[in-house]
Amino acid sequence: MKKIFLSVSLTFLISITSLAQNKLLTIQDAVLKGRSTLAPKRLQNLGFIPNSAKASYIDKNELFILNTVDAKIVSSLSLSEFNKTLAQVGIDTVLAFDALKWKNENAFYFKNKKSESLYNFDKKTISESDRKTADASLEGLDEFKEGEVFAYVKENNVFISSNGEVTQITKDGSYEIVNGKSVHRDEFGIHKGTYWSPNGNYLAYYRMDQTDVTDYPIIDWSTYPAHNENIKYPMAGNKSHYVKLLVYDLKKKTATEVKVEGPKDQYLTNVSWSPDEKKIYMAILNREQNYYKLNEYDAQSGAFVKTLFEEKDEKYTEPSNPMLFVKNNPKQFIWQSRKDGFNHFYLYNVDGSLAKQLTKGNWEVKAENGFDSKGENLFFHSNEQSPVNQDFYLVNLKSGKITRLTQGNGFHTVASNKEGSCFLDNFTSCYTPREYRFIQANGKSATLYKAENPLKEYKTGNWSLFSIKNNQGTDLYCRMFKPVDFDSTKKYPVLVYLYNGPHSQLVTNTWMAGGEVWYEYMAEKGFIIFTLDGRGTSNRGKAFEQAIHRQVGTVEMEDQLSGVSYLKGLPYVDATRLGVHGWSYGGFMTTSLMTRNAGIFKVAAAGGPVIDWSYYEIMYGERYMDSPQENKEGYDKNNLLNHVDKLKGKLLMIHGAQDDVVVWQHSIMYQKKAVDKGVQLDYYVYPGHKHNVLGKDRAHLMEKITNYFIDNL
Repeated sequence: MKKIFLSVSLTFLISITSLAQNKLLTIQDAVLKGRSTLAPKRLQNLGFIPNSAKASYIDKNELFILNTVDAKIVSSLSLSEFNKTLAQVGIDTVLAFDALKWKNENAFYFKNKKSESLYNFDKKTISESDRKTADASLEGLDEFKEGEVFAYVKENNVFISSNGEVTQITKDGSYEIVNGKSVHRDEFGIHKGTYWSPNGNYLAYYRMDQTDVTDYPIIDWSTYPAHNENIKYPMAGNKSHYVKLLVYDLKKKTATEVKVEGPKDQYLTNVSWSPDEKKIYMAILNREQNYYKLNEYDAQSGAFVKTLFEEKDEKYTEPSNPMLFVKNNPKQFIWQSRKDGFNHFYLYNVDGSLAKQLTKGNWEVKAENGFDSKGENLFFHSNEQSPVNQDFYLVNLKSGKITRLTQGNGFHTVASNKEGSCFLDNFTSCYTPREYRFIQANGKSATLYKAENPLKEYKTGNWSLFSIKNNQGTDLYCRMFKPVDFDSTKKYPVLVYLYNGPHSQLVTNTWMAGGEVWYEYMAEKGFIIFTLDGRGTSNRGKAFEQAIHRQVGTVEMEDQLSGVSYLKGLPYVDATRLGVHGWSYGGFMTTSLMTRNAGIFKVAAAGGPVIDWSYYEIMYGERYMDSPQENKEGYDKNNLLNHVDKLKGKLLMIHGAQDDVVVWQHSIMYQKKAVDKGVQLDYYVYPGHKHNVLGKDRAHLMEKITNYFIDNL
């Protein structure tokens, strides 16, 4: 397939013309409005109406119904008209349309305070809701039949509600025994702890025993006196939690443990059911994370049946997607794997034999999006056109033919109707704020909405998306924001914003190249803002990501320094005024660059930084570093406590006092070592915040970081 690449020429960068407006951003605008009124406009509640060729959305307190073929509006309902009908039947009026759920193309459900009603769009009438709803506030809510049959968790025990009858199916829940919740620290694609069988006769659920995991203190400083709340935090190289999977039979009212063999600290991932409910499947991954087996178990007895296949990797393998049975064909399933170097689809027979590899190439499948009505085609998102792009495709299971369904150089996020016959394309690119389009299965499309530039009233700088080469000759994608009123004859300070860790991609062909409005605020202050995605980041294939294995913070710095070399080669960059800022893995990278490559950057702000990887969690940490016992050299080399005395320049370190991801101890240890070594640095703590500083306090955080760079750079 033909590739689309953004220009990599260093003499010609794609840029946007500065807007001739004089309004300037405030820090509150840039931070608090950056994801709302100053973000490209979204159409509220936009989605398909079931069993119809229509869709709906809400805009400015008006509900619009439109035809998906031509994207033309066919009817609408104003809030005032809706409230008039509510008043006529004695129901309290509403201040705005809340999220609506369509029953069919003629009626939708809506909530008024705590009750739900049904509005008939054609007759303009209101009646009592004809469906049951579950309390959305229930922890771990997992509905099989909406409002009628569902599971939830209370005090670490699992409950099932079936037509109003509630059954408590576990009774050993405690601080140390956790039932029905996500396990393994939400790694390996795990985001929940219960799994309904296809017909709702069984519920599989996780049981996690944390008895051997060390308690870790999280202090609540808002009470008098301060109060400690322990959490279980499994640190690399130490004892982990132990997970089991059980299957509850709703008819027999009995639970059976799935009989998984192997070490008790292995990972039980990617749970799925056979269409006939007779079998349950899991990928069993060893703690070293370099070998897994896809196993089949008998759902009623829990007995092991067979291993369908195995996968090994010299460094690590990360199964993150469960089996996907082919629609209308229970004898075949789809599996995602990076065994050929890139994430692709493989079609397997249910006996474990490989039928064919469905997708192939030096690009990544990013997500599967279900089948068409016949089960002949599988829809998916991928970056086949470019590492910074995303498009929507289908692959025919029989022929293997791949068809690109979206058009336009940029980033497409697509939702399908239930039948797989119509698609809603949410499109953006570096200079396109947002466009909504309807795409038909025959390829025809119609544009629904084009968002305006949300910064059109502000005086902004130019931004660009491009690539450079690292010292290996590999393309590294970058973005740059230039100062407002940029003058190429002047020299400007540069702020490098980075993350550069696994499961991340900051530079994409999306609006502002994936940048934040805060970058434009910094451009107002006369800064160049630069970001580069180096080795270790996602969506570039296995070798690109795995280059950091056992030595996190080493090759990433090499790539970031390639970016520095590029910057120093620009005539308008003041190489004596370089700053760097990042959070979490980016905080680790920021601190690394200030010490292990001291003197390159003059000023830095490191938020929530990992300092010593042996204090980080097992699942993530041991994947990329192995255990401290296996890789002492790697842990010592990249332990930033061993480099404190090399610090040059100004470093501001920031941490959330209740951080339960990168625990506060990381930066506290760094402060202690700095004192021991006589090294001066600046430090700030945000009480009440976990790993990220959110809400109104985020404006305070970003103002502090901004002022730090202005004052020192």
